[in-house]
Amino acid sequence: MIKPSTFSIIGYDPHANETGVVVQSKFLSVGAAVPWVAADAGAVATQAWANTTYGPRGLEMLRKGMPPQDVIAELIRDDEHASQRQLGIVDMQGRSATYTGDECMPWAGGKSGTNFAAQGNILAGPEVVDALVSTFEQTRGALADRLVAALRAGQAAGGDRRGKQSAALYIAKPKGGYSGFNDRYVDLRVDDHPEPIEELARILELHKLYFFKPEPQDVLKIDTALGAEIVTLLKRAKALASTSAAFDVAANEALVKFMHKENLEDRVRDDGCIDRQTLGYLRGYTA
Repeated sequence: MIKPSTFSIIGYDPHANETGVVVQSKFLSVGAAVPWVAADAGAVATQAWANTTYGPRGLEMLRKGMPPQDVIAELIRDDEHASQRQLGIVDMQGRSATYTGDECMPWAGGKSGTNFAAQGNILAGPEVVDALVSTFEQTRGALADRLVAALRAGQAAGGDRRGKQSAALYIAKPKGGYSGFNDRYVDLRVDDHPEPIEELARILELHKLYFFKPEPQDVLKIDTALGAEIVTLLKRAKALASTSAAFDVAANEALVKFMHKENLEDRVRDDGCIDRQTLGYLRGYTA
């Protein structure tokens, strides 16, 4: 039996009302098996000899208010292979639990606490889980960034001792999905790559550019100098044909059209401002 031996951490951010799982493994497409997340329930990571029924069943129990430790007890109760399973659970109250069967391949284990559950098997040692936890707790910023930082730290501490192959990040947030139609806030997978964590970090930055809202400190007023620069950049991008050097109505319309063409429509503004991320994209754009 091929098993998704791996390391993962589940995190919950009560301020942003986000919960998610990040995972890495020497296993093809680990994101297809390990992470199960729902904004109205919490998150489950099922691994080692993964029982993927633990995902939907665990989430349903969480929806009913069952504490994570009780959910684990119920999931493994009638599972004849429970000794080879590993899972972590965090609910939307920040309660958590982790379980490692005594037949999981060493090193295997986990830690849980308020707002997190970290676990892994076939690891270099317990220091991998320790690195996941300490980095998650000490890192500031968005949940996505904290989870990826923790994964990087786990890899730096030795990670899966068989090597690297795939990674995934799945975060749920109420109405956080595309156009607010679902809760799939971040759903990124690297199925087969020599450096899956770094590739995951790269595409997370793209996801943040296209879908995250700018922070207040990233919003810049388009004054005369900045407007002139934007006009120059739009002309260089062949997005503006006007001979004017001023950021006028034509330039603003060209900027909006450019942003829609480049999938930056969620960053379009009508308050005479531009965010740093859009400006950086425009500065680095080559037609």
